[in-house]
Amino acid sequence: MGRTITPSSDQRTFDGPALAAGTEPTPALRELDAEAALRLLGTRREGLTAAEATIRQARYGKNTITSEPKVPVVLVFLSEFTSLMAWLLWFGGLVAFFAGEPELGVAIWTVNVINGIFSFWQEYRAERATAELKKMLASHARVSRDGTEQQVLSEDLVPGDVIILGEGDRISADARILECSDLQADQSTLSGESSPLRKTHDPIQTENLATTDTPNLLFAGTSVSSGTGRAVVMTIGMQTVFGGIAHLTQSMKDEPSPLQRELDRLTKQLSVIALVTGAVFFLAGVFVVNEPWPKAFIFALGMIVAFIPEGLLPTVTLSLAMAVQRMSKQHALVKKLSAVETLGCTTVICSDKTGTLTQNEMTVCNLWLPTGGFEVTGRGYAPLGSVLCDGRTVVAAEDPGLLRLLSGAALCSDARLVPPSAEADRYTVLGDPTEACLSVVAAKAGIDVTALQREQPRIRELPFDSRRKRMTTIHQLASPEDGSSRIAYVKVLPTRFWGCAPRSSAITFARRSGLGTAVTSWRPTTGSRGTDCGFWPSRTASSDRPATDHPRWPT
Repeated sequence: MGRTITPSSDQRTFDGPALAAGTEPTPALRELDAEAALRLLGTRREGLTAAEATIRQARYGKNTITSEPKVPVVLVFLSEFTSLMAWLLWFGGLVAFFAGEPELGVAIWTVNVINGIFSFWQEYRAERATAELKKMLASHARVSRDGTEQQVLSEDLVPGDVIILGEGDRISADARILECSDLQADQSTLSGESSPLRKTHDPIQTENLATTDTPNLLFAGTSVSSGTGRAVVMTIGMQTVFGGIAHLTQSMKDEPSPLQRELDRLTKQLSVIALVTGAVFFLAGVFVVNEPWPKAFIFALGMIVAFIPEGLLPTVTLSLAMAVQRMSKQHALVKKLSAVETLGCTTVICSDKTGTLTQNEMTVCNLWLPTGGFEVTGRGYAPLGSVLCDGRTVVAAEDPGLLRLLSGAALCSDARLVPPSAEADRYTVLGDPTEACLSVVAAKAGIDVTALQREQPRIRELPFDSRRKRMTTIHQLASPEDGSSRIAYVKVLPTRFWGCAPRSSAITFARRSGLGTAVTSWRPTTGSRGTDCGFWPSRTASSDRPATDHPRWPT
């Protein structure tokens, strides 16, 4: 089973340089091999024992994202009534009472109260929505403890735990990979980049590499797109990269927006004008008109009330609330009502493209074979649409070349479509979006991808890498074809495809057009090459150019 770590040895191990308080363990762990990383963390491949996990949890605490002390809701509610404009309304209502107009005073105060309640409710709902950040962490994790696989609450993970990962698993702590098989992780929560990153367990010696770009590290709040693996927990809770982001969002101080500054300036100007005007009329009534000073004072108060724009604040609030509702329909969350106007004052927006300026969806729009081209209808990941040839719907079973092409496209892919569920009301992707669209177009052509995977089970995969620039999968055929019982599907860029297939008219056209395309080739593994290949634009729904601009099959 391995040596037992006593409390003293555990203390000594975790007081080492890698996990000393306030230090960053990443550089040391990423440069070590798996065995050295285990020794540094005071654990082993079989994982910790239950007793060791208890000791470490007592020392390092729960694996949770802690919240900064927040202002009580009551104080937040009262703050809606203490802005300069709100104070002006309170003062205006009081002046109306002194001026002998209680109805006007009550009306002004009522407007102030209603406006404050409405503003508070709008911002409270947005604040609750942002609190959903914690739910991005998994509720459970698979670990190896006492030499057996167990499922524990993610908050019970401790440094040194060995976690077991599979496709679709959410990662609950920062970890160093010990072993993996075609492991890819979706780190869009940290980097904003939707493309999964391929991971490795090898030591990384590269300098000036960002922590989140390190191939042998996994991070809390991310998820496994494909593959399997094991990793040892390095840091938990607020010490993770995800925890650092949470701390930054919690520690941000509220600053007045441009609209709030403008309203404050307007309030001060109106207050000065109202008081000066009231004073002028009071003095004129007493010394010019010779009115009794009590009567002149009441008249001056009325002039002050007349200068107070009691309808301005609710008008601004309702306008901002309508803008917030419009933005929510576009899936944009606004925490503060005044932030809507701030967006209108923005001159430069720094943002990543994928999933922000685009939909983060890939859709096959066109297919090409040496014999001709096809158009594909439908958008997104829902398998709704059809394959058209000269305006006529075509199914793969009717066209051997199309069947061969789309079979290779669907099988030479690690992505998986997830149907709508209680958590998501539309089709989602588990894996690389670029690969997911290949399964979608196969389904549109009438191919049952699940049945196809059973008929041609995958034997081996040669994953895409920076050297080969292609992905290859080898499958077992149900019956021999061209003397071979196995078949290989290759997915590769056209510029790298010339050594894999003859230069057919389709390939020549793709090279001449300069398409940024993915290519799927079919050929038996006996060495005889097939001539069937297909070309897809690498960007469609999320393209920098409209889908209608993609080149057509040459005539």
